[in-house]
Amino acid sequence: MRLTALLLCLAGPALAGPEAEIVILGEVHDNADAHLGQARALRDLAPTAVVFEMLTAEDARKAMANPGQLPTIWQDSDWPDYALYKPIFDAIGSAQITGAAAPREAIRAVYDDGPAALFGPQAARYGLDKDLPEAQQATRESLQFDAHCKAMPRDMMAGMVAVQRYRDAVFARAALDALTTYGPPVAVIAGNGHARTDWGIPALISQAAPGATTHAIGFVEGATDMPFDTVQIVPPAERDDPCETLTSN
Repeated sequence: MRLTALLLCLAGPALAGPEAEIVILGEVHDNADAHLGQARALRDLAPTAVVFEMLTAEDARKAMANPGQLPTIWQDSDWPDYALYKPIFDAIGSAQITGAAAPREAIRAVYDDGPAALFGPQAARYGLDKDLPEAQQATRESLQFDAHCKAMPRDMMAGMVAVQRYRDAVFARAALDALTTYGPPVAVIAGNGHARTDWGIPALISQAAPGATTHAIGFVEGATDMPFDTVQIVPPAERDDPCETLTSN
């Protein structure tokens, strides 16, 4: 089966998993080895379309119309250097590039007004019309607090969770739209926090389209509490402490 072969080809121990229509490839954004792993997965999967967290729909249209402009399009974003992601684009082949990034103004609106208002008529299909269970909300606020170096007021974290829910739903919708338009298999490139199976993209796809099959692979730098269908450990990237400038003042 296609996904089984994909998992067996990855570096490290032999891995296996069921065939899936949508494969979510998580990442640590600044880790070159994670991106090389994603590239190997894409070559074996040969997807019809690849949904990117990092590109807006307009970015993707421009990239498909003129692939040579992709590095320029990329450098205008806030993501790590294009060179880190180049192996992924080299591995895409003839797949359609699809963008699912939300514009900054949309993110600001979600923070203020909640995810359902901006998402539109399908909000209930993705569970955005309901509050999260209390325990999950508290856990996710704590994770956001830690992710922001404990440098932001704790009462801002509910808005951060709302933004995360909105983005996960947008990515899930984009994956399902790509599946309908181009057929399986579809790949999604997104951060590990979006790829987790308990409340990330796979969970929202399962809620919105119970018949669609998914498989989430987390490319992580060590032991993780995040749930994935498959975990691939990659060497940690060398980086400065991202919290140093925020917590030293």
